[in-house]
Amino acid sequence: MTVDYATARRKMVESQIRPDDVTDEAVINAFSTVPREAFLPKSKQPLAYSEMEVPTVEGRAFWCARDLAKLLQAMELDSGDLVLVVGAGEGYSAALLNNIVDTVIALEATEEMTEATTDRLAGLGADRVACVTGDLQLGYAAEGPYDAILINGRVEQVPPALLEQLKPGGRLGTVIGTDFNARAVVYTASEHSVASRSIFECVPPKLSEFDVEPAFQF
Repeated sequence: MTVDYATARRKMVESQIRPDDVTDEAVINAFSTVPREAFLPKSKQPLAYSEMEVPTVEGRAFWCARDLAKLLQAMELDSGDLVLVVGAGEGYSAALLNNIVDTVIALEATEEMTEATTDRLAGLGADRVACVTGDLQLGYAAEGPYDAILINGRVEQVPPALLEQLKPGGRLGTVIGTDFNARAVVYTASEHSVASRSIFECVPPKLSEFDVEPAFQF
């Protein structure tokens, strides 16, 4: 059966994103424009607009469109922003941001994933995204400081190195918690400190690179 992806994308926006208090037109336009199916293997493309957690590339998966949209809205992105995506995976979040902000740095842990994402984004005309490779917990200071940083998944904690790469007034959005209890959080940097605010509950795919080693016990 042939899937009408344009119609499915429109229904995703109207039934999953708008009803959940997402009103930022730049965010809505990005989700309406970027072909989510293009980031999945052909066999999984019919699942692109479902509310399921769909694996994309090794160690990465789509999270619910409504949760990602709510987090991007909460980060209060501006068209002139420089944004770092940590754990860019297949590149979907970076492609969304390509439609919202001026420049996107998409960081992944392996050269193989970086090269594949570069090719995928280039094929979609996402010309404001630069894909780079490095340790996710260390961020990518060479291109910083950043107006905003998106940790593209759920983590146990945010490493100080990432917060230090925010400009004063810069925002970092992520989800912190476990498989059963997690919340989207936005950190905002000032000259000498970082404040945080909890936004909403959600449990997107985990980024295992941020797992905390268990403390040694006798």
